[in-house]
Amino acid sequence: MERPSLEFNLPDTHQEGKLYVVDSLNNLNKLNVCPPESQRSLEIMAGSNTRNQCFFFVIFILTLTITLALVSFVIFLIFQTRNEVDQISSRLLSEKKNIEELKKLNNIILKHLNQSRIMEKNSAYS
Repeated sequence: MERPSLEFNLPDTHQEGKLYVVDSLNNLNKLNVCPPESQRSLEIMAGSNTRNQCFFFVIFILTLTITLALVSFVIFLIFQTRNEVDQISSRLLSEKKNIEELKKLNNIILKHLNQSRIMEKNSAYS
């Protein structure tokens, strides 16, 4: 049995395909599948979509700028607060040293007073 050939000799099918596409487009235009009003609305929507993208981009850039400014301000406040805390800590340490020195002086004075009272009592007995 011979197998039938699956190949067909179609002369210039590419050209016929082009004609078919052009004919289909002409038929669509005749049917007014897409009337001019809707074409205009599609163009307007495409333009508004571009404007929306531009608007979104501008808002995005503004948001990034404001966020950067706020973060910079917070970092500045953190450093400022750290400097203030360091100053207060150094003052507290110096005051602590002063208080310790005052306690030492107070003890020396108390010892001296106690010794002078003992001396007064001894001289009063003599």
